[in-house]
Amino acid sequence: MGSTDSKLNFRKAVIQLTTKTQPVEATDDAFWDQLWADSSTTVQDVFALVPAAEIRALREESPSNLATLCYKAVEKLVQGADSGCPGEREKQVVLNCTRILTRILPYIFEDQDWRGFFWSTVPGAGRAGAEDLDEDDGARPLAESLLLAIADLLFCPDFTVHTHRRGPDSVENMQSIDSCEYIWEAGVGFAQSPPLNYIHDLNRAELLRLLLTCFSEVMYLPASADERTLNPWVAFFCSAENRHALPLFTSLLNVVSAYDPVGYGIPYNHLLFSDYREQLVEQAAQILVVALEHDGGAPRRPSSPSAVEERQVGPSDLGTLDSRNASPFSQSSGPENLFVNYLSRIHREEDFDFVLKGLARLLTNPLMQTYLPNSTKKIQFHQELLVLFWKLCDFNKKFLFFVLKSSDVLDILVPILFYLNDARADQSRVGLMHIGVFILLLLSGERNFGVRLNKPYALHVPMDIPVFTGTHADLLMVVFHKIITTGHQRLQPLFDCLLTIVVNVSPYLKSLSMVSANKLLHLLEAFSTSWFLFSVAQNHHLVFFLLEAFNNIIQYQFDGNCNLVYAIIRKRNIFHQLANLASDPASIQKALQRKRKSPDVISRAGSQETVSMEGSRPAVPAEPGTLKASLVAMPGIDKLTEKSQVSEDGTMVSVVAVAAAERPERTAAGGTSDTESNSGKENEDVFYTEAEMQKRRVSSASSASLWTPTQDWVLSWKSKLPLQTIMRLLQVLVPQVEKICIDKGLTDESEILKFLQHGTLVGLLPVPHPILIRKYQANAGTATWFRTYMWGVVYLRNVDPPIWYDTDVRLFEIQKM
Repeated sequence: MGSTDSKLNFRKAVIQLTTKTQPVEATDDAFWDQLWADSSTTVQDVFALVPAAEIRALREESPSNLATLCYKAVEKLVQGADSGCPGEREKQVVLNCTRILTRILPYIFEDQDWRGFFWSTVPGAGRAGAEDLDEDDGARPLAESLLLAIADLLFCPDFTVHTHRRGPDSVENMQSIDSCEYIWEAGVGFAQSPPLNYIHDLNRAELLRLLLTCFSEVMYLPASADERTLNPWVAFFCSAENRHALPLFTSLLNVVSAYDPVGYGIPYNHLLFSDYREQLVEQAAQILVVALEHDGGAPRRPSSPSAVEERQVGPSDLGTLDSRNASPFSQSSGPENLFVNYLSRIHREEDFDFVLKGLARLLTNPLMQTYLPNSTKKIQFHQELLVLFWKLCDFNKKFLFFVLKSSDVLDILVPILFYLNDARADQSRVGLMHIGVFILLLLSGERNFGVRLNKPYALHVPMDIPVFTGTHADLLMVVFHKIITTGHQRLQPLFDCLLTIVVNVSPYLKSLSMVSANKLLHLLEAFSTSWFLFSVAQNHHLVFFLLEAFNNIIQYQFDGNCNLVYAIIRKRNIFHQLANLASDPASIQKALQRKRKSPDVISRAGSQETVSMEGSRPAVPAEPGTLKASLVAMPGIDKLTEKSQVSEDGTMVSVVAVAAAERPERTAAGGTSDTESNSGKENEDVFYTEAEMQKRRVSSASSASLWTPTQDWVLSWKSKLPLQTIMRLLQVLVPQVEKICIDKGLTDESEILKFLQHGTLVGLLPVPHPILIRKYQANAGTATWFRTYMWGVVYLRNVDPPIWYDTDVRLFEIQKM
């Protein structure tokens, strides 16, 4: 009964806020206590009892009441952080204020006039947090007081961390507490594993949810906002003014990396027991990926002068963190965002191993098969984990090299290929397709990745791809073929990226299976039809990529690749047709008319589909009603990568300057294929929402119909087709194979393969061209894409409670499938 009464009082107070003609005084504690003194309100109750319409009405009609509500709620959090929440009532007040602010903040961010409210100085606000400031500095902005209070509360003994105090009466002083001793989980820089406490996990998750809501102001700014502008909430929270930045970063990283959803492996245990840690791990992963956004810009609002001296000592004074007396962070200085700084300076192999194994375990979790259906828990936050892995590799090159120096990288590769294959038909998961391909593009720029792909593939992951016996390289080729031939149409911009990955790894692939060799030849066959080449100005680039991959394998790995050589010999007519491609106007017109009769870009015809892997299910489109967040346009492949040449000693030499000089009239001899895309040039620094992109697609389709291929255009790239190596191979081997077939009466391809296996082309092929690798390079376009994608994922994953649902988000559009 008491619970109902208190909810009623809460509801009455909310109504009074919107309907009172006179502003409620900040000193009227009896009124304000109705909003946060209740002990039975949940976050779901707060969202139900404070409707969106009433928050907007409060904002428009009683702005002083909304301002006082925010100020009072922050004040309660600051008081709780100062006192250390010694009693149950204080803890309850902190949680209720946390929930109310989580509910209200999005509606403050969506209104341009209110957006600066938290960054204005409210008289008397955050005095406790500002005690260490000089008199001249005055009070802190409300946002800073709120962020510092959240940081303190995340290390509050008996509320969010396990207490160290000995006697029943001793209370730990929150101002002098060393939060490095209260890191939430063993792992990077911390050896002790604190006892699990589900109440602490729930309280941490509530505070992290509020922190994420604070960071979400960026959702209400359009994607074309100034690239040099950082999120002020993230910039302050991750600055040296937050004395808990290091232990909090370490806690979040360790909680994610140490989480094991399967636990002791008892079947159906997730149905019998609530897993309170999963929610915390998901929130921790989201906070990490959002806080680690760093594109080298300057913060919009400078942090207060008192931080300058601290910043010089804070990041490097790390000796106290690790109980093993060896700091996990190197001593070099780095970016001002301390989360990025710490991430970039982790350097011990045992820490890399801990993080990599944790991420691999979680990414592999949805792939696990058991004899009992649905008996193991399946996590859903793999997109956040992929972004976190991306940031680790991008910001910490030592981690990237650690990942690639052993076969552990394959534990990341297999789940990525599983997600790509599984999401290829679902337009609501096009962002997942992009992040998976970006990670593989980043990895493929390193020689070790190509070498690791030669490990035999023996796992039984349930994928609807043909059964094959071969290596992880074969798995990569088969999945890429499946994406290109059976994925939805919006994946076409990714074809360049997929084939760039194939080219990057091709010089290191020792033996492709017959299945993957046939898949690659099928792609070349589809891409080299005259109607496909003539229909879009950039389509011939795909042929250049595939020819470059074949040349790499023939020049550098001929001995073990008899399957591919045999497939090339069998499909030799493709190469002859390319060499003799008709370019006269009549042939061009005839090819384009053929296209109008058969509009399907790439069919499965000619690709030998066989039995799929056991336990697989076909990729399916999104269910009707599924929400999806739009993405900004991606730059072309030439903006995503820079060319590097592999020198004789194995080091990479950038060829940007050479390529730039040669660009007006490039020859095919140097192996530099004609794959500089013009598609990204006009929109290199312009970003579009989904609706704008749709309009542009329609207009570009109409302008494409205005664009007509000419004889000169065809000749300009046809003369550069790198066909010499393959033509020489066919010239030498085809007569030999035909002769052996006639002489021995061979009809069995295994005998022909045996002959090819022991053959050699030494001295017969053109001089090997230098290996050319296209390495991923960050730019403004990818930074904007990542910001939009990450926040789209965060928006769609936070549905209980629906923090941002139905607010005026501008960074992306939410669409129903």
